Amino acid sequence: MALVGYEWLIVVAILLVVFLWGPQKLPELARSIGLAKKEFEKAAKEVSASTTTATTETSPDPLITAAKNLGIVTEGKTKEEIAREIADRTAKK
Repeated sequence: MALVGYEWLIVVAILLVVFLWGPQKLPELARSIGLAKKEFEKAAKEVSASTTTATTETSPDPLITAAKNLGIVTEGKTKEEIAREIADRTAKK
């Protein structure tokens, strides 16, 4: 079975790593790469969560805002129920 495409490049890279650092350092190198990946993913999740929270806090739902301005309690209600109450309140005025 001959190596086709980029397979030979991967084999050469692995042999080069083993030759440069030696087989004793490979587990340590793999552990370091794994820890770096874990830290990167953790930081990415934190940035994503803070961006989502900031977006939610800075741009409230206009339906909820309108309901609160009319004195309608929105807790535990669906958007359809809130919209119906807003329509009822504004029709009465």
